Amino acid sequence: MIIYEPIMLAMPLAEKIKDQILQEKKLPDGETIRKILASLGLEEMCLGKGLALFRSKYVLALVIPSARYITVDIISSSGDLSDALELMVYHDRTLNAYVVEIVPANELEFEGNIGIEPVIIDAESFELKSTPVLGHFEKDKDDIVLVISGKTYDAWKESGKLEVCPICGAEELVWQKDIAYCNSCGFGIKVVKK
Repeated sequence: MIIYEPIMLAMPLAEKIKDQILQEKKLPDGETIRKILASLGLEEMCLGKGLALFRSKYVLALVIPSARYITVDIISSSGDLSDALELMVYHDRTLNAYVVEIVPANELEFEGNIGIEPVIIDAESFELKSTPVLGHFEKDKDDIVLVISGKTYDAWKESGKLEVCPICGAEELVWQKDIAYCNSCGFGIKVVKK
């Protein structure tokens, strides 16, 4: 797994949080988020008064937990905010669902979401009610690809949105066997079937 920019941390973090909610049947607390970030290779730099700051070579993550929601702000370690993201985890009372969503922190540059469907988990049945395409990033020859499972691919295919990039939302995916390439954001999406 590689993490060069905020999106490359946000997607695997969202996937691990989704798995945690499905397994534990509750919102994770700040301590759980800290353990997940450490498992993704980030180093805890500072902890105090409910906040935790994590760092890798290329990104910083600030964890802001509260009783009702958790926010993880992810920025480039250079301090550039143009690609900064905010991962939010909360219980939506209207939907009666747990939601994990990734939104741009810089709303002046981006409008709406960035192409990623949020995780929506029914709060009673704990069934996934959305089809998020989440995974982790790897280098594949000269390309950087989002690696997804066969199960994720099957749900994505069933949604009828195989031509939509799960990273940037562009409708320009070109498939070559088990790898799709996006001309808009430059990432590939690789399906690993086990």
